[in-house]
Amino acid sequence: MADALLFNPHTYDPAHFDAETRRLLRATVDWFEARGKRRLIEDYRTRAWLGDFLAFAAKEDLFATFLTPAAAAGREDQRWDTARIAALNEIFGFYGLDYWYAWQVTILGLGPVWQSDNAAARARAAELLAQGEVFAFGLSERTHGADIYSTDMLLEPDGDGGFRATGSKYYIGNGNAAGLVSVFGRRTDVEGPDGYVFFAADSRHPAYQLVQNVVDSSKYVSEFRLEDYPVTADDVLHTGRAAFDAALNTVNVGKFNLCTASIGICEHAMYEAVTHAQNRILYGRPVTAFPHVRRELADAYVRLVGMKLFSDRAVDYFRSAGPEDRRYLLFNPMTKMKVTTEGEKVIDLMWDVIAAKGFEKDTYFAQAAVEIRGLPKLEGTVHVNLALILKFMRNHLLEPVEYAPVPTRLDAADDEFLFRQGPARGLGSVRFHDWRTAYDAYAAVPNVARFREQADALCEFAATAAPDERQSRDLDLLLSVGQLFALVVHGQLILEQARLTGLDEDVLDELFAVLVRDFSAHAVELHGKDAADERQQEWALGAVRRPVVDEARSARVWERVEALSGAYTMAP
Repeated sequence: MADALLFNPHTYDPAHFDAETRRLLRATVDWFEARGKRRLIEDYRTRAWLGDFLAFAAKEDLFATFLTPAAAAGREDQRWDTARIAALNEIFGFYGLDYWYAWQVTILGLGPVWQSDNAAARARAAELLAQGEVFAFGLSERTHGADIYSTDMLLEPDGDGGFRATGSKYYIGNGNAAGLVSVFGRRTDVEGPDGYVFFAADSRHPAYQLVQNVVDSSKYVSEFRLEDYPVTADDVLHTGRAAFDAALNTVNVGKFNLCTASIGICEHAMYEAVTHAQNRILYGRPVTAFPHVRRELADAYVRLVGMKLFSDRAVDYFRSAGPEDRRYLLFNPMTKMKVTTEGEKVIDLMWDVIAAKGFEKDTYFAQAAVEIRGLPKLEGTVHVNLALILKFMRNHLLEPVEYAPVPTRLDAADDEFLFRQGPARGLGSVRFHDWRTAYDAYAAVPNVARFREQADALCEFAATAAPDERQSRDLDLLLSVGQLFALVVHGQLILEQARLTGLDEDVLDELFAVLVRDFSAHAVELHGKDAADERQQEWALGAVRRPVVDEARSARVWERVEALSGAYTMAP
């Protein structure tokens, strides 16, 4: 019997979605399955452009259906629905990050457009989507990276109410083929934030110069240059501070997609790894007979389940967000930072088991091991997102407020708030419901209770031993604290989703045994930091715990892992 917790193309039936969404998701799976593993790997190895895939997406109206908000829609089934977007992220990740990347940067490119009041630009974007075009997000630059305060894309007024844009952008996905590129720049005649401009450019325009693909990949991550590019009023998406906010709010929308792409990668790799290990005989026994192999594969499995539970629950907060409920601003960088780094751990654990097999050219695993590294580094590094997460720590841990319960959000609704998030500031005012409620519901599960001891200890740390003013300037110390806080938030949403889905408590207990070990490891790391004072060092060692061991529970979880052997094999 297939494991219902993992995506399996052979049994996939997204019955919780409406009929057209189910059709498109299943059609996407069927397209990849018909293409076959040999072609999938060969396209990856030869860096082939994704023309066939984009032709399929255009034929099915895939991007137009999923990425046109209801306000710009021409059909009833078009909407911006984070739940089904997440499902498609997982499918793309399962078959290859190159496919996901073309979709992801289309989402980023659309962000400033759908946030804009420019009706002409919005209509143009909707029409381009209907034609099967992709989009690009022209923010980062070679010299400044994503430091948008320092952009060198300059717009000079042309005297007729428009501008002439000159400058370069670097690391811009789809820059070779985008029907519309959302470009961030600044006016030459206005100083400071009031001079920012977001405008729409066309990669086919003569003044748009494609320089190169900056990576050796099927992904086209371009460097392009605009040389005296004409920008009309119909091209201007945002000006002034609103342009700055549009950039950050677009990243808020886009970086959520990294978690489910990471999950898809790990799922495909896990089927290969377990199948190989179960059928590999060493010293007269299957590789999976060795205790360390069972532990590594079981740890990988429960970590992957945790990734899925957290991400699924975060969708609900994203979709239920509004001006008075901005909790998604914590759970969003958590999906980007925590879930994607968990993905790296999952791959590493399996790679330790399958060893040299993970390099072989006829495996999906070989590309998974490479591509999983990229996700923690896109849309802000792990460190940037950890620093962001820390801004919420005190309010989350120590000052909860009442909120109505957030339900599971799989309904066919348009997530229109994502395009009117407002000013990208005020994080210190975001409040949260009581995290303890989720833990209280599973107080009888031994390792949840053990981890709760550590979470309570972190509250004590935040109240009595938090970094002082001098230490708050030491990012190295702060990031260790951030890892501890991130684990508490990770556990909270896992438990909320476990309750909503009736997760097997053996799996939950085994997962929290892993989280207990992780918390202890980060506490020891904090103890060793140069800037940690004596009080913090004492607290760190006091927070170390040993998970509750239960051999029968671990054996039952192992049976679930073992059953993955042969459960899915991609057609040749």
